[in-house]
Amino acid sequence: MSTLENAARTRAGADRGRRTIVSFMRRSGKLDARLARAWSEHSAAYLLKLDQAPAGLGVDPGLTVDRGFLETAFGRRAPLTLEIGSGQGENVVAAAADHPERDYLALEVYEPGLAHTMLLAGKQGLSNLRLARTNATEFISAAGPGALDEAWTFFPDPWPKMKHHKRRLIQPALAADLARALTPGGLWRIATDIDDYALHVHEVMDADPAWRNLGDERVSLAIEHVGKGTAERAAALPHADFLESTRFPGRILTNFERKGLVAGRAIHDLTYQVVRAGDGELRPR
Repeated sequence: MSTLENAARTRAGADRGRRTIVSFMRRSGKLDARLARAWSEHSAAYLLKLDQAPAGLGVDPGLTVDRGFLETAFGRRAPLTLEIGSGQGENVVAAAADHPERDYLALEVYEPGLAHTMLLAGKQGLSNLRLARTNATEFISAAGPGALDEAWTFFPDPWPKMKHHKRRLIQPALAADLARALTPGGLWRIATDIDDYALHVHEVMDADPAWRNLGDERVSLAIEHVGKGTAERAAALPHADFLESTRFPGRILTNFERKGLVAGRAIHDLTYQVVRAGDGELRPR
């Protein structure tokens, strides 16, 4: 292992203990009989244990999620897509079924969502999918350099109140950690149906030299933030053009997204590519 990799792991381990703001609310979710049965039947095959603490949502301090760990978890070496916040699992299960040559790892904190994902995957006997009940920021901090090939974050919690925007998942620290964890040239695909969250993503990602915005469509967004109760002000605020992507064909239309469309919300697809080499050197843009 190189000195740079050792230093990255040391920094990542230290960071795990410092991050106290989380992007999710802790809430219990009781499993109905069908989901409880799915958990009982499939958790041994699909669920990775990253935190030995009871009900822990972190990653044990001594654990590094590197290629070796992942090869052991999947029983092979293959390109890996990470979904951050997999919800009910519709997208990641469909992708795993359509692309058996790839491996997929879904991160989700809510047990009912994980159980539903197990139910869908178990019905198809998928072997290229694993799940983890973990805080995504801690997981990515624990990931080894170049451990991942692609990441998805579809419709993250918008935290609509202005005072809660600091809880939004996509933040500079996460972007830096994910740029390190992805292979050079790896992609981060993001989707949101909240205009203000799209602005937030652009502010974080477009300013980060480790990432290239691959968007090819211009969209107009208000350049001042609005929140719950003030969103109607956005139309009257100054606007600017930003580059976004066409819809990612690998993202299926879920009930959640359909509700946003019915409500008249625009869907923002954003695609970013890592331009930072694995040794920390910036590649030409």
